Amino acid sequence: VKFEACHLNERISFESSDPKFGVRPDGSLYAQREVANLSEPIQFMVTARGSKDTHIWETTVKLALAGHTLPPPINQIGGEAAFHLRSHHNHYPNPRVITFPRRHQRGSSTNGLRRQKRDWVIPPINVPENSRGPFPQMLVRIRSDQDKEIEIRYSITGAGADQPPSDVYIIDPVTGKMSVTKPLDREDRASYHLRAHAVDVNGNQMEPPIDLYIYVIDMNDNRPEFKNQVYNGSVPEGSKPGTSVMRVTAFDADDSTMPNGLVHYRILNQSPHIPIPNMFTINGATGEISTIAAGLDREKVSQYTLIVQATDMEGSLSFGLSNTATALITVTDINDNPPEFDSKTFLGEVPENAVGVVVANLTVRDRDQPHTPNWNAVYRIVGGDSMGHFTIRTDEITNDGRVTVVKPVDYERNGAFMLTVVVSNQAHLASGIPSSLSSTAGVTISVLDVNEAPVFPSNPKMIRFEEGVPADTTLTIFAALDPDRFIQQTVRYSKLSDPGNWLRINRTNGQITTTAILDRESPYVKNNVYEATFLAVDNGSPPATGTGTLQIYLIDVNDNVPVLVPKEAQLCERSRPSSRINITASDADSEPNAGPYVFELPSFPPSVRRNWTITRLNGEYAQLRLRIPYLEAGVYRVPIMVSDSGNPPLTNRSMIRVKVCPCDEHGDCTAVGAVASASLGTGAIIAILICIIILLSMVLLFVVWMKRREKERQTKPLLIDPEDDVRDNILKYDEEGGGEEDQDYDLSQLQQPETLDHMMSKPAGVRRVDERPIIPESQYPVRPTLPHPGDIGEFIIDGLRAADNDPTAPPYDSLLVFDYEGSGSTAGSVSSLDSSSSGEQDYDYLNDWGPRFKKLADLYGGGEED
Repeated sequence: VKFEACHLNERISFESSDPKFGVRPDGSLYAQREVANLSEPIQFMVTARGSKDTHIWETTVKLALAGHTLPPPINQIGGEAAFHLRSHHNHYPNPRVITFPRRHQRGSSTNGLRRQKRDWVIPPINVPENSRGPFPQMLVRIRSDQDKEIEIRYSITGAGADQPPSDVYIIDPVTGKMSVTKPLDREDRASYHLRAHAVDVNGNQMEPPIDLYIYVIDMNDNRPEFKNQVYNGSVPEGSKPGTSVMRVTAFDADDSTMPNGLVHYRILNQSPHIPIPNMFTINGATGEISTIAAGLDREKVSQYTLIVQATDMEGSLSFGLSNTATALITVTDINDNPPEFDSKTFLGEVPENAVGVVVANLTVRDRDQPHTPNWNAVYRIVGGDSMGHFTIRTDEITNDGRVTVVKPVDYERNGAFMLTVVVSNQAHLASGIPSSLSSTAGVTISVLDVNEAPVFPSNPKMIRFEEGVPADTTLTIFAALDPDRFIQQTVRYSKLSDPGNWLRINRTNGQITTTAILDRESPYVKNNVYEATFLAVDNGSPPATGTGTLQIYLIDVNDNVPVLVPKEAQLCERSRPSSRINITASDADSEPNAGPYVFELPSFPPSVRRNWTITRLNGEYAQLRLRIPYLEAGVYRVPIMVSDSGNPPLTNRSMIRVKVCPCDEHGDCTAVGAVASASLGTGAIIAILICIIILLSMVLLFVVWMKRREKERQTKPLLIDPEDDVRDNILKYDEEGGGEEDQDYDLSQLQQPETLDHMMSKPAGVRRVDERPIIPESQYPVRPTLPHPGDIGEFIIDGLRAADNDPTAPPYDSLLVFDYEGSGSTAGSVSSLDSSSSGEQDYDYLNDWGPRFKKLADLYGGGEED
């Protein structure tokens, strides 16, 4: 920026409203601090002051990134000065240079200058935040050069005027005085950009709109705020001074470019003050906490608490605002303490032959943090256990070492052990930490003698004998040794397992003898080996028992004859090349007492060799076929002599059943031939006969039962007339009868009489059979409401039996009353009524009444009988 003063020798000083930028006495503009963001143009004011004149000149400077276009320059007037732009050299290509114009003297004509028209311009406005008023508070007056000629109306637009936040700024439309209506908050909004308009009374634009920039001046009205109230950090023990621990951060809402927003950190207090009160320091500008002294020891102090203060105004305690936070610093463990045994020697004892038992417990102390690799102990046996009988396992809870037996120890060989044990940690000792002499200890382990079981020297013991060894043969002496050499004890023997019960053992010396013949082909022998188990028991306290296994390998002898295979075969009745039977043999013996085999036909009976022949194929197989061209179909038992290869060989006469049958062209037996040649064995014939006898017996029983049932039916008399038997007739039940004249009847005649007085008043004498006798009734069976059809006959038989046994019933030749339908009918008895006509009556009209009255017509009409 260049200022053209009236006096060329007058000294001019410049000031910038933005602390990030400064102006040198020659007018060159430079950056005093790093400019972080230039995404939008930066605008600030430059003020010029003369050394002799107290008047102040101001101009606005806009800066943008190189290559970005700036708004067109505006010639402004501040106070009595006019401004215009002029080029000047700078670090950027073609930079903008703002030049203060020459001040024109009013009313002066000696310099020959004419007063020019000044443009309508407004300098930037600075308003402090949190102003107390009174409001509205005037900020600036806006005017146009044309306000003397015509009447001008002023207005403002933009955020803060007619846009949210609205009505923060107002303007007098006549005078052009712009005011603020309330206190401003820079933290809410740091600047406002308004546009001022000048129009005449008719609304015609008199001046182009001009930009108004209002900057809110920051006040120190916000305390620094820590992001967290409690910060956690850690540092290894033994760290050197200057080791970084952690960083705390506070934020101040005030302008960070001004002292109001510049935060300074300090440590107010450290707890505890061990080993010194100031073990840590903090960078006042960044908040980074680091160590300042040596001597951090976790075993003494495991955690420090720091009270950290953040103050703005660059840490000024007189003018700045402060806030505090807590920093917790944990001292982490390093392996700076080697483990040490609580004692130089440890004692233990172990029974001989014991495995997996803990014989001694080794205790150590370690001041490092428990249950970490720096604390966990590792034990090693470095001497006294060359055979590896012991190991040491670490207890995860107590860190103790448990000496454990992993291989049995023998009292008779070694009565005590002297072990040398070294303990260390899982993690290596820190650099510069020496090992401790207390990390090595001695362990004395005494072996306790116990009664050990007798031991068989050879277990299992294998002996070889030929099969067929007779009973009472001595096989071997199976004796055991007592490991307890220093104690004289007696050993007794017994048998534990003998599958075939072939052996016995002498209780004193263990001699094995046979009780039966040893047979290699027995199912108790597996792979030619017979196995038996024996016990050896000493007389110690308590007695100890040892087990031994005796294996007898049985050598095969030729004691089993070969057996012909197969037992049955089938052959065509006519000799043909393909009609033959392959035969072989099986032998329970093993080679060389089995195959190869010799197959022969016996010489007796002669028909065998006459009809059959055998051809040897190899040592195991032969072929049997017909010697003659044709043999009648049937079943033939062919004897064959089979001999094995034993020394001497054994021969067996075996039978093969050959079914001879007719064959088709393919050499297969036909169905008829198969049936004809088939024969049944004795067992099958007996089974068939038994089945036939059982079937005949069942048929006979069924016939007898049917006869008896038929006889019972014939002996039961019918209780109704055969002609009235409707069981074999077709009955029609849905015929409704005659017309209305047949339905005119009185139902009252069918009602039950109220009393039986007319019956009880009758004199004793002959009573009609339809009247109920006045005597105690017999208990006749009651027929069910819905009887089963098969129960009708039983019901009648039960009624007849009851009537026969009833002493009050009429004689057998009288009409029996099986059911009583009531007495005392109001209609009275019709037996005393006489016929209305004395002569014979013609009943022929009954024949016209239909088939239902045919029986009545035959009885009374005198018609011909059928």
